Parts: sequence; C-alpha cells; structure tokens
Amino acid sequence: MANDYTASSIQILEGLEAVRKRPGMYIGSTGPRGLHHLVWEIVDNSIDEAMGGFCDHIILEIEPGNIIKVIDNGRGIPTGIHPKSGRPAVETILTTLHAGGKFDNDSYKVSGGLHGVGASVVNGLSEWLEVVIHENNKIHHQIYERGIPKFDLEVIGDTDKTGTITRFKADKEIFTETDVYDFEILRSRVQQLAFLNKGLKITLRDVRTEELVEYNYKYDGGISEYVEFLNEGKETIHSKIITFEEKIDDIVVQIAMQYHNGYSANLYSFTNNIHTHEGGTHEEGFRSTLTRILNTYAKNNNIFKKDESLNGDDSREGLTAIISCKHPDPQFEGQTKTKLGNSEVRKISSQITAKGLERFLLENPDNAKVIIEKALLASRARLAAKKAREATRRKSPLDSLGFASKLADCRSKDPERTELYIVEGDSAGGSAKQGRESEFQAILPLRGKVLNVEKTRLDKILGNKEIISMIQAFGTGIGEEFNVDNARYHKVVIMTDADVDGAHIRTLLLTFLYRYMKPLVENGYIYIAQPPLYKVSYGKKILYAYSDDQLAEIFEKNQNSKPTIQRYKGLGEMNAEQLWETTMDPESRTLLRVTLEDAIEADRVFSMLMGDEVEPRRNFIQSNAKYASNIDV
Repeated sequence: MANDYTASSIQILEGLEAVRKRPGMYIGSTGPRGLHHLVWEIVDNSIDEAMGGFCDHIILEIEPGNIIKVIDNGRGIPTGIHPKSGRPAVETILTTLHAGGKFDNDSYKVSGGLHGVGASVVNGLSEWLEVVIHENNKIHHQIYERGIPKFDLEVIGDTDKTGTITRFKADKEIFTETDVYDFEILRSRVQQLAFLNKGLKITLRDVRTEELVEYNYKYDGGISEYVEFLNEGKETIHSKIITFEEKIDDIVVQIAMQYHNGYSANLYSFTNNIHTHEGGTHEEGFRSTLTRILNTYAKNNNIFKKDESLNGDDSREGLTAIISCKHPDPQFEGQTKTKLGNSEVRKISSQITAKGLERFLLENPDNAKVIIEKALLASRARLAAKKAREATRRKSPLDSLGFASKLADCRSKDPERTELYIVEGDSAGGSAKQGRESEFQAILPLRGKVLNVEKTRLDKILGNKEIISMIQAFGTGIGEEFNVDNARYHKVVIMTDADVDGAHIRTLLLTFLYRYMKPLVENGYIYIAQPPLYKVSYGKKILYAYSDDQLAEIFEKNQNSKPTIQRYKGLGEMNAEQLWETTMDPESRTLLRVTLEDAIEADRVFSMLMGDEVEPRRNFIQSNAKYASNIDV
C-alpha cells in the first residue's frame, strides 16, 4: 500500500559524524537561530504526518530547564528492523543523516523538511534526546546521549493510540551563546504553521514558570484566515477574501488575497510550509498573471483612459496575498535556499490565478471596479513619482537641493568601512560633526519628525526634504531604481534622543527603511545607536550608565562616594567629546543591529503601529506597556 510507513520505507544516505564538528553547516548557526531551528526539525516531522492526513493535533511544550517536548498523534516513527542497517528504523532515523521516510515518495507525498537533515541532527546536537513511540499497539522507548543510544529500543507498555513523543535538551557544549528559547519566536511560527495547514490543531505551552502559558491554534479557513489576520487593523476595500485552489499533477497551489487602502504590497509565498523569502516560480506565476488579468478586465470594461495600463507595482499596491504550494519534489535555489525553482509550478500557478481571478471579477463587478480604480490611482501616482524621483538623484556634492549643507560626508569612499549617522536635530548634529572620526563617519542631521510613509504614496514621500536627503546620502536610489549594491555606507546608524520623541522618530525612520529600502535591513546595514541615559561624576571620575540597572551597579560599586548625576534628556546635552566616547567610538560604543527574523510579523506590526486604525494599536500598547522603561512623561 502507498500509505504504509514501515521500516523498509527508510533510506540511508550518509552518516552523522560531522554534525557535532560542524553544526553550522546543518542548522545555520549555533546562536539563537540555530537553537530554534532544532525545534522546527522535530515539529516539521509531525507536520509531514499532518500533510499526509495521518495527524490532526500537535503539541509543542517548553519544559523547565528549556527542554523541548513535541507530541503528535500521527502513525508513529516505525520501530521495525531496518533491512539495511539491521537496527530499529527509529534508531536509524535518529543516528543517520539523511535517513527518513521523506526520501521514499510512497511514505510522504509532500514533505516540509527544507534540507532533510531532520531528527538525526537534533539528536547529534542534544545533550540527550528521548523518544516514545505508540505504534502497533505497543509503547516503545529509547534515550540517546549526544547522538548515541543509551540502550536498545524497549517496549514499556501497551497502547491503543498511535503517535510520537520527542523530548530533547540542546547541548550547551554546542549552543554556548544561549540555550533559552524565545517564546514569541515559537508562538509566531506555530501560528503560521496552523494557518498553512487547514484544520490542524497546534498547541503551544510554556511551563518554565509557575503560571502556564498556552496557545491553541486551529484555522479551518486556512490561508484565507491568514490574510484576514494580516489585514487586521487595515481598511480593506472589499470584504470578501479572494481564494482559489487547485491540484494539477500532484502539485497543489492555494492562493488567498485581499486589497486594503494602504500602499504597501504584502505577498508571502510558501512551499510545503517553508516561507520562500526569495519567491520563486509559484510567486512569479501569480504576479504576472494578476497584472495581466486586471489589465484585460479594465480594457474589456472600458475603465482605462487613453494609453493607460497597469504595471506589476500598480496591480499589487495595497494587496495582501498568500501563495502556498504543496509539491512532492520541490527544488530550492537562491542565496538562502528559499526560492522555489520548479519551472512547471509557474504555469500551474498562472493557470489557477487566471481562472480564479477572472471568475471573481466577473461575479463581483462592484469589487472589481474598486480594485481597478485603486490600481489606476497607483499608476498615476507612479508616473508622478517618476518625475519627483529625478530630483533625488545625487548629481554632485553641491547639488541644488542643499544636499551638501546637510550631509557632513566622510573622506573614505569604501562602503564596507564607512558609516552614516542619521542624527535627530541640528544641535546633536553639530556635536556629532565635531566629535566624529571624519575619515569614515558621515553625519546627516534631520530636522523634526520624518513623514509617516505608512500613510503616504511614493510621489508625496518624494516631496519631503528629509527623505530626499536620506535617499541622496544612501546612494541607492528608491522605488524602481533602488539598487542595494550602490549603497555608499554599510553602516547606517540611527541616533535619536532616549525619550518618547526620539523613539517615535526612530520608528518613523525604520518604517521608511522597511517599506522602501528593505534590502538595507535584510543586508544588516541598519543600526541603532545606544546613547547613555546618565552621566555619573565622582569628582574627576566620570562614568556613564545606559540603563537604570547599570546606574544601580555604579552606585553599588561606589557606595562610599557621593555622586553628581546628570540625566540626559537629549543628544544635544552632550558635548562633542562625550558623544564620541559614549556613542560613536567603535572601541567603546554599543550599536544594535536591526535584523529581520520574521518579515511577515514585522510587516504586520509596522502596519498596526503606523497605520490609520486605532483599536489594534491601543490593544498592542495595553498588552505591551509592562515591558516599557525609561519613558518620559
């Protein structure tokens, strides 16, 4: 039978020896990202059972001591003797790299494991791993220590259930940076997996503290509920979420989409539950067909004026879409191996999009008209922005827009060495210019608050002098002309006051960078400076505190002396020398790099914080107020 999952389904490809020696090759890093990757390798095995129709409930639990426990009600990992290894199949899976049912197309038609390294790598990188399997009316049990079986697989009881329970403790010898799991990272991904697997219930529990934290996710609407969730807090222009799904040649493509009145496009594609950050053929088929179908509909219904047409950006403005592909043999490519390369998927995605979208537009003419009119407005604004963008091109350091008077550039032209400080206010800008190392540090002071780009189209954005100054300074261009390879600085440091206004300006800047220059964030070029909150003087001895905790430490270490304390309200209160030694000196400063771990969640939060809808923002503030500190009233 095709659905049989037995010991003979397991194929052995190679051994496990190198995993502990070179863990980064298998899980990316031994930092927090690699630590969390271990969890997903085990959860993905349970998800594969769900995609095969054998499992409908998965439980992920973080136990005290940061022990991970994953429970599913699938078929259970096979326990019979493997024909090649002569050992139980579960032991072969857990001790041999690339041994698993995913390589046998009869066992799993579709599998989510991106690299196929799976449970064996988790086992090899764990201090210990325990597996309990309910299969063939028996409960089987085995424990491993750093990848080596502690004893042979044993039967410890009878059962009328099926499924697998895996518990493991990440090895501190490998994960030296941290072995503590971030609950929010786990929660966000678990919710995403529930959206992508319609009807699957996933429970997440954190029992590390006395107060149990538990979330249960189950979405019978699947990705259409995902779109609804992502558009929460946005004003949608049609209430009905457009969905279509079809299976062609064992390849399933599901699409859900809805337009809102904002200006950013949010397209997220997945293959076998893997977020394909770099897109691929499933996304390409959708994108090109979306534009073609909207243009055809508008022409056939005489909506266009003379010579009008939509390009891809026009048709996607304000669109939230999920494209999910389930493929029996996905081929991944791209820099991060998250770009789908299967050429046949482009045609399938295009066919499904064309058929589904044409039907929706014909059956919903009022919605169709609203969608086309929004895209037309985007088209007209794009043409206006093209003219405005000409003004942002940097012709020379003495261009007519006063560029040189704002930017104090550095002497070095090597982008890998140079730094641009974006500084709040002329006063702080003056101190920064005097205190900097002018060989490699450039200073760009900004006056007032930057435009909130979440509520504005690009043509209006390009009328803002502060934004024009930044575009010119970065050298990357913007919009269609943006090219990250032209970045003049590989460190862009946002330096604002440590107060509410400073935090707001920082958020406005990050919103602009995320929406219109995302590759700068993705490449790790954006940083946030950490100016001190306090200057503590003991006579001629001067110390700086960057937090209230640090201030308390200083007091404790100098109990016998009376301090003079200055609370810095703004960067302008520091002279050039103080600003250099506390915030700008590469030898002593602290910079926070802005990273993009979860682009989908980041997108949702930016929309919620900077958009028009008040209620979601109020709820967010109320639930997160307890984490705020150093907020000036």
